[in-house]
Amino acid sequence: MIRTVIIEDERIIADELVRLLSSCSGDISVEAQLRTIRDAIDYFTGAPKPDIVFADVQLPDGLSFEIFNRVNLGCPLVFITAYDRYIVNAMEYNSIDYLLKPVDRNDLEKVLKKYHGLKQHFVAPEKFLQSFSGKKKTILIVKKGLEHIALRLEDIVLMYSENKIVYAIDKFGRKFICEKNLTELAQELDSTIFFRANRQYIINAGYIRSFKTYEKVKLQVDLLLPDIKHQIIISQEMAVHFRKWINEL
Repeated sequence: MIRTVIIEDERIIADELVRLLSSCSGDISVEAQLRTIRDAIDYFTGAPKPDIVFADVQLPDGLSFEIFNRVNLGCPLVFITAYDRYIVNAMEYNSIDYLLKPVDRNDLEKVLKKYHGLKQHFVAPEKFLQSFSGKKKTILIVKKGLEHIALRLEDIVLMYSENKIVYAIDKFGRKFICEKNLTELAQELDSTIFFRANRQYIINAGYIRSFKTYEKVKLQVDLLLPDIKHQIIISQEMAVHFRKWINEL
């Protein structure tokens, strides 16, 4: 049985996708139908990982890519949207296909055929999932002047974006330039160690000294290195996920 989750805010479209999946294969079980980014993050942090996820790109509270920045599912994804301009973004994630609305049954059959083909290629289920979750990085290639440096991830205190450039600061206070954006880094990094605090910052759990309430509903995170002049503020929406994340470390 293929356990799948559908992330789609329009009920009619979600129901039609369920119907099409059932007509394509009798061994598909739709475990959940989710409408928003928040619904999906809450669900995936507590439920068993599905075998495949079908996700609309545009949701009421943002783009569904944000879900997979926050939660490392390690399973194939299929993005669905009315627009083709997001196809490049979709390829940055564990996407095996990209479907345009309205979803055609033949296209859906091709997706399922591709899924079965990939699974058969890796033979063992655990190897199939490993092909999507991947081995976690231990170093990050950064730049200092003309030099490319292999910086150990365990030594990185935080990464942040400023004027469209992403920087990494290590435990010695040294500053380096990263060649990838924060979205790409969040996808590659071990989510048990690094947390995407907001659009500007990724922080390392090993260098968190404390956190406290900020403006009643937000959180302010203080890092162990006092000479790093960065104020890390976590929004009200992400504060719940941060508390859960840090309590599970």
